[in-house]
Amino acid sequence: MATGRTHRPATRSRGIPEATVARLPLYLRALTALSERSVPTVSSEELAAAAGVNSAKLRKDFSYLGSYGTRGVGYDVEYLVYQISRELGLTQDWPVVIVGIGNLGAALAGYGGFASRGFRVAALIDADPAMTGKPVAGIPVQHSDDLEKIISEDGVSIGVIATPAGVAQQVCDRLVAAGVTSILNFAPTVLSVPDGVDVRKVDLSIELQILAFHEQRKAGEEAGAESGPEAGTETGAPTAPPAARTGGSSRKGPDGDVPAVMPA
Repeated sequence: MATGRTHRPATRSRGIPEATVARLPLYLRALTALSERSVPTVSSEELAAAAGVNSAKLRKDFSYLGSYGTRGVGYDVEYLVYQISRELGLTQDWPVVIVGIGNLGAALAGYGGFASRGFRVAALIDADPAMTGKPVAGIPVQHSDDLEKIISEDGVSIGVIATPAGVAQQVCDRLVAAGVTSILNFAPTVLSVPDGVDVRKVDLSIELQILAFHEQRKAGEEAGAESGPEAGTETGAPTAPPAARTGGSSRKGPDGDVPAVMPA
């Protein structure tokens, strides 16, 4: 079976937009579910609903793949699974190393979805000598001193960083120097990489903060609806905060009266 080091997907050379690339895994997940239920064909409307996009956007995305479906019949499910898998580079074996085998790294090592989607966990790497040789998800942990050797021997081009933030950049630099050209970063920090290296960042705390924002906004809207016009002026408009009415010393951001928001 081919390794990740010898074959690269042709997505960029074919001019497929990055936004379309980001949606291809959503289509593949929905199509795989249909395939497992032995559904032979699917309409653009049904597939778009299953993937969480609108049908016009789906048809546009598929046009980049050269797949247009058949009027009155829809798309062939198995063919689309193959077509998207090929475009994403999932018809070959991609060896992956996970660096940092704490709670998160161990959970990633045991995730069964990697193998079913074309990714093989080639090695687990940690800097703690006490972890060396310890099996995690059936794979013995190797010491970080051997990182470069492991990447070379296994032909690894994809690395997963699950280390603390303080050492993530150092680990990233070593991965890149050893030949890794794609990195999935779970460390809560921004990585600096040279041209030609792709980084995808996964930060669960940021996603939760975004959800908290939406929850707060919904709560505010509900409170406003319950209080009615009495909450503001005679016309129902909200009153200004005390500092704004009296010329007080509220902090101001770069846009005037907008309070400055400090990053966490």
